[in-house]
Amino acid sequence: MINSRPITYIYDDPSEPSPLTPAHFLIGKCLLSLPVTRVSREELIGSRNSLIKRHKHQQNLLNHFWYRWRKHYLLSLRSMNICPPTNVSGKFKVNDVVLVHDDRYPRYMWTMGKIIETHPGRDEYTPPVEKKIQNMILNFGPQHPAAHGVLRLLLELDGETVVRSDPHIGLLHRGTEKLIEYKTYMQALPYFDRLDYVSMMVNEQCYSLAVEKLLNIKAPPRAQCIRVLFAEITRILNHIMAIGTHALDVGALTPFFWLFEEREKLMEFYERVSGARMHAAYIRPGGVNQDLPIGLLGDIFEWLEKFGQRIDEMEDLLTANRIWRARTIDIGIVSSEDALNYGFSGVMLRGSGIKWDLRKTQPYDGYENYEFDAPIGIKGDCYDRYLCRVEEMRQSMRIIEQCINKMPPGEIKVDDHKVVPPNRSEMK
Repeated sequence: MINSRPITYIYDDPSEPSPLTPAHFLIGKCLLSLPVTRVSREELIGSRNSLIKRHKHQQNLLNHFWYRWRKHYLLSLRSMNICPPTNVSGKFKVNDVVLVHDDRYPRYMWTMGKIIETHPGRDEYTPPVEKKIQNMILNFGPQHPAAHGVLRLLLELDGETVVRSDPHIGLLHRGTEKLIEYKTYMQALPYFDRLDYVSMMVNEQCYSLAVEKLLNIKAPPRAQCIRVLFAEITRILNHIMAIGTHALDVGALTPFFWLFEEREKLMEFYERVSGARMHAAYIRPGGVNQDLPIGLLGDIFEWLEKFGQRIDEMEDLLTANRIWRARTIDIGIVSSEDALNYGFSGVMLRGSGIKWDLRKTQPYDGYENYEFDAPIGIKGDCYDRYLCRVEEMRQSMRIIEQCINKMPPGEIKVDDHKVVPPNRSEMK
């Protein structure tokens, strides 16, 4: 029974509702062209002749069903035009969407375009010829699996080539400047963790250095060394995120899992020193929140010895891979002039061939005491920026090793309770 409707004959009473058949679901009614033959229950069960009669009856129903399916139902589908054809006469009009013929590619790879202007042919039998075809306009974001952050891009595409991009920014604006107007310098610190979820302690370091410059104070040497240590750990966190997700978007899954396994270990170092994996609030004006836990430097050094091999394995998969090179070389080229005009910094600037690193040009927190190199690119394309990030991870490893070997003893905060709150034990 389906919704109190029988699917087979139950009684011989003609007043009973007729059973449901496949035709009810296909065409909404019974196949009335076939006379309904009622067979009594005794005849169906009685003798061998009754069974043969029942079988013939079922075959008759089945044959008639498939006959109606082929001759009536399938033919009726032809008249259902979901998308009515356009331009069947071959006369193109403005705003028609067409396939752009390209001898370099097979038909299924031809790009689509919109006609924005036409001019007539030489005679009335020749269809108009497209004079100009508009590229496809695509919305990228603000929510998109490949957009790591809140951003909307209006992209103009010529096939797979991005011809023009119109970025819409400000979707992550939260009024941080206005919020910290009502906070003390120490209370404003947690807001900077949330400016960039992959550069937490570096944001804290920038804010702390600005406050210290205003107050004309300087963090103790041990605090500076700890800051440099975790700034380089944060740099590796950032580059792992950039390379891993870039490879994932291009189609390489393995480097993403390998690198994020190492990223998880670094997040554990964050948690051990501050109690939080992301929003640490560890680097503060005047120093750092608390000293390093016992055994942390040894664990970082043990991780450091193995991470170099992981970078080598990642490079074996990507650096010489022909698919990776085809999708990064000569893609997204930013010239040195454009990089300067747009105010780029970091890898985006150095990848365009400009050797500018604040750790070298304007050292802070004792960076002048560490030996490292600042890699630069040549073309300014995605491949150069990838190579810069890989080399910067190796240089960060050099700095971390020097921090571990040169970690000085002493205080981790300035001895001024107007800047740094006293310890809880001193406030009791």
